[in-house]
Amino acid sequence: MIIDLPGTSTSDIGRKLVTLRGDVGAMALGRVLTLVVVVDSEHLDVAMTAATDASRQHPSRIIALVPESRRGNPRLDAQIRVGGDAGASEVVIVHLYGGLADHGRSVALPLLLADSPVLAWWPHLAPADVARDPIGAMAQRRVTDAAAAEVPREALAQRAASYAPGDTDLAWTRITRWRGLLAAALEQPPFEPITSGVVAGAPDSPSTELLAGWLAYSLRAPMRIVKTAPGTGITSVRLERRSGPIDLVRPGDTVATLSQTGQPDRRISLARRTLPECLADELRHLDADEVYATVLRKGIDLVSHPETTQAEAIRVGEAPSPEESRRLARRITRRQREAT
Repeated sequence: MIIDLPGTSTSDIGRKLVTLRGDVGAMALGRVLTLVVVVDSEHLDVAMTAATDASRQHPSRIIALVPESRRGNPRLDAQIRVGGDAGASEVVIVHLYGGLADHGRSVALPLLLADSPVLAWWPHLAPADVARDPIGAMAQRRVTDAAAAEVPREALAQRAASYAPGDTDLAWTRITRWRGLLAAALEQPPFEPITSGVVAGAPDSPSTELLAGWLAYSLRAPMRIVKTAPGTGITSVRLERRSGPIDLVRPGDTVATLSQTGQPDRRISLARRTLPECLADELRHLDADEVYATVLRKGIDLVSHPETTQAEAIRVGEAPSPEESRRLARRITRRQREAT
């Protein structure tokens, strides 16, 4: 069900929500938090799709604040979505015109669920200091996305300079599985220290920076990044040790191979994480992420950025080959089929 409320007020929106609760049923029961989304009109549909999908795991009240033109008289145009149009949530989308475009906090406050956490999300561009932003100041968690910035590395530096407990970034959330697989590989014999590492990733991928920073800080070993084509994200990680390297390689978007001395080669599902999946993860964790904070403020600075491409690193044997990973994945698949 979708209800449009043009030229409305926060009190009218609140009354309509109460009325709908009586008409539709106890739709507010089970809501665990309020998700405040600050987004422009261009990115509204993608953000709302992700938020409603994520809410199927974490029922929420979603309040989308959409600043419009600052010219003209102050006005609110709202839309309420409940039932199938809102996933497991109730959605309030508010377009702010005139002077109200700069006062999203005043609009959001009366609509927050009582006695429940608040998570603020900027799907596209975010303020320089999200913790001091009026919307961010009322939230327990503040989610940004450095990948949406014009220069992602500069966005990460900005997040590091203004970090406050509760801040996080979807570029960090996207590498959860990479971190898990590498941590699991390091827990297998031979138990030898890592002496160095190479992460191959795109220059427009802040996740590459964060993964390399996490490895450099956690392993106390020099890490460097070699460049892949823009838009390819993270392609591979090689961790060097005395008996031979650990190679985790994802040549495409879904399948990776893991190779290490003394262990059988493995074909692994490592699909790129979707926006709803990443957002759902952040809705699940409302406490401060101390590991992210450490990597952001200390780990990234430990990473070197030589002007080396992945192809050059492969040629001199410093990085694994994606093409060899594809061939290895096919061989593993054939062996598995023959074994069955």
